[in-house]
Amino acid sequence: MRPDLSTDVVVVGAGVIGAAIALELARVGRRVIVVDKAGAAGQGSTSASSAVVRYNFSTSAGVATAWESHYCWLDWAAHLGHEVGDLIRFEQSGLVMLDVDAAPRAGWLPLFDEIGVPYEEWDAETLAARVPGIDTGRYWPPKRINTDEFWADARTRLGGVYTPDAGYITDPQLAAHNLAGAAAAEGAEFRFRSLVTAVELGDGRVRAVVLADGTRIACDVLINAAGPWSGKLNEMAGVGSDFTVTVRSMRQEVAHVLAPAGYHPDGGIGPSVADMDLGTYFRGEIGGGLLVGGTEPECDPFEWLDDPDDADLNPTMAVFEAHVTRAARRLPELTVPNRARGVVGVYDVTEDWTPIYDRTELDGFYVAIGTSGNQFKNAPVVGQFMAALVEQVESGADHDAHPVQFLAKNTGLQIDLGTFSRKRPRNTSSSGTVMG
Repeated sequence: MRPDLSTDVVVVGAGVIGAAIALELARVGRRVIVVDKAGAAGQGSTSASSAVVRYNFSTSAGVATAWESHYCWLDWAAHLGHEVGDLIRFEQSGLVMLDVDAAPRAGWLPLFDEIGVPYEEWDAETLAARVPGIDTGRYWPPKRINTDEFWADARTRLGGVYTPDAGYITDPQLAAHNLAGAAAAEGAEFRFRSLVTAVELGDGRVRAVVLADGTRIACDVLINAAGPWSGKLNEMAGVGSDFTVTVRSMRQEVAHVLAPAGYHPDGGIGPSVADMDLGTYFRGEIGGGLLVGGTEPECDPFEWLDDPDDADLNPTMAVFEAHVTRAARRLPELTVPNRARGVVGVYDVTEDWTPIYDRTELDGFYVAIGTSGNQFKNAPVVGQFMAALVEQVESGADHDAHPVQFLAKNTGLQIDLGTFSRKRPRNTSSSGTVMG
């Protein structure tokens, strides 16, 4: 039997979200132990992220969170506050959200105005001039690529909304490493290759976690940031009975291809494009590449998983071809290779693609779940959200009745954390896709 350990907080999951939470809790003086079954930070869903930094969300709190996080990425060294070795870079490439019937710009541009996110409205002519080689045809709704309807000529054209401050993070796994390094410098302890096998309760609250090697870690607070494995941890603790939104594991693929000639300007990176009209998104990368993913069009089957460990992590030609062919419909000079190349990951997603950052019905048990696909960009601020939640709820605040209001230090925005409640009504303004 291994000796017992004791700490204030156990964070389960050392992805970009878990590492950010550990950093912020350690900064406010909490003793923190992070456990993860992988061998290093960021080896789960984080490693498969496209790491796009954008501001398009369907709620005011979502836009405000992304805009506040933008300033963390802009001065990453200052955000970390410690020397942690090589740092990620934020590449500001801009992003174009193409017009789509499912999420008309009139529905979300008022949120940009409210929060103060700069943008430009582009018509089809401007879009064609600003993104070399782009096809401005309107093809909604997305269709399977093996149908005649997919290849039918467009009858009308579309424009989009350009956010010049958007971009991407050069290495998502390194971002988690950076955060974990800063957290360790603040005193947090990371225990890798550590699988949680039990959660001990007593007097109606969390008391300890037990690891596969027999280690028992006594704690006052447990934060579930386990990504697609979060459901298993919730089951161990017996929480979730009062959740009004469900969380499921989904297999996702992102294709890697060579960008067509002219897409990247000399010495720069072409803009990211969110294209729900065709059911795809793509963003450039240094070296002339292009990352291409999907926006969960209804014509394609979702790859839900009962057990995230069952996921095949090898790219498939069927998904690769669908992603890249749709992107090639938008960028006609893009070549569709005959061999699949890319990354595969498992996401944890809520039914409305809005995350849950909240306490649970079990005292001391908190969740930061449903984050995959669109919350990487928000990780620096999510860490601050969870630290604020723990501080106030453990001091007696009733977050369910009176949601915590978070004051963002960079933008001065007040963010209603009730937006991310486990008990919230389903977000009917959501696009129903990774775009949120």
